[in-house]
Amino acid sequence: MVPSGAGRADHSPAVTTESRCTVAGRRRVGTVPWVRPPRDIPPSLIALALMQGALLSSAQCDAAGVTRGQRTRLVASGIWQRPTRGVLDVAPGDGIRDPERRRRRAAWLGLLAYGPEAVAVGQCALVLHGVAGVPAHVAPEVALPRGRSIRPRDGIRVRYFEGTQVMRYGPRQIAALVPALVQALPDLPRRHAVAVLDDVLHRGLLTDQGLAVIEGLLVGRRGAVEVRNRIRLVDRRAESPLETFARLDCVDGGVPPDELQVEIRDRHGAFVARGDLGWRLPGGRWLIVEVDGREVHEAPVALLRDRRRQNAMLATAHVELLRVTADDIGRRGTVAALVRTALAHVR
Repeated sequence: MVPSGAGRADHSPAVTTESRCTVAGRRRVGTVPWVRPPRDIPPSLIALALMQGALLSSAQCDAAGVTRGQRTRLVASGIWQRPTRGVLDVAPGDGIRDPERRRRRAAWLGLLAYGPEAVAVGQCALVLHGVAGVPAHVAPEVALPRGRSIRPRDGIRVRYFEGTQVMRYGPRQIAALVPALVQALPDLPRRHAVAVLDDVLHRGLLTDQGLAVIEGLLVGRRGAVEVRNRIRLVDRRAESPLETFARLDCVDGGVPPDELQVEIRDRHGAFVARGDLGWRLPGGRWLIVEVDGREVHEAPVALLRDRRRQNAMLATAHVELLRVTADDIGRRGTVAALVRTALAHVR
């Protein structure tokens, strides 16, 4: 039995009017640019592909009246591609730089390739649960009922997980959150494993009891000892994978933060702002590291809000502030070096 708070899947993502606007002869679906589909392709089929990482199964095409001959012509002309037998990519090449699109595509590729009985497991199940912190490159992986084993093909991994607890995801099935974590954690890179656990705990998708259950289920499995070491680094206060990555960089660099989500108050005790990572300084002051994510913080409204927060914190005269970006965090040791340098100057 999965403990309370073990998570819920997003069963049927909505397709909004805003998702389907036409600009300069191209169709934009969400953040994905699509070449305008042929007129004989039903819009409902394109909307379905949107929910499946731009992928469709041959059976879905048949049900929508798109014949095998039509599909063959679309593939031959390069408008569509066939990543594996029985699966069509209706927007080949799009979304290569969009990590979320790549993750979602990987999760759906296995489900569509192996039919309605296939169960998304491991990292692919975490993607469909909406868990943050999964790497940008995810290998498609599924399990089949009754522990049935089929030879993998085209990079799709077929795993043996007899008795895995599953839940519905629209018309499909995915591993429930706890077994998905048990499957995924041994294979995840260290910082991604910590970020995934930070995320599910921070959002209340997993309880402390659920985390203890995962530790118990990992006993005797490959990589169990290493996963337990990573669990010791988990902190539910982390609000994004980038914050987790920055914190781990500092831990590894010998300058772990004293606090996360530090409340900064003015001289009257009124709340001013909350800093991502904090190091205590003499005289009740703080060195605060603010983590700027590309997708969120480059928006004009977000930039204005961040500037106001930064100015408000500095105005208290109790804060020394560093701002780090995704690029900084991507270079191992950079954040720790910045913090060490700052601490040496302000202490």
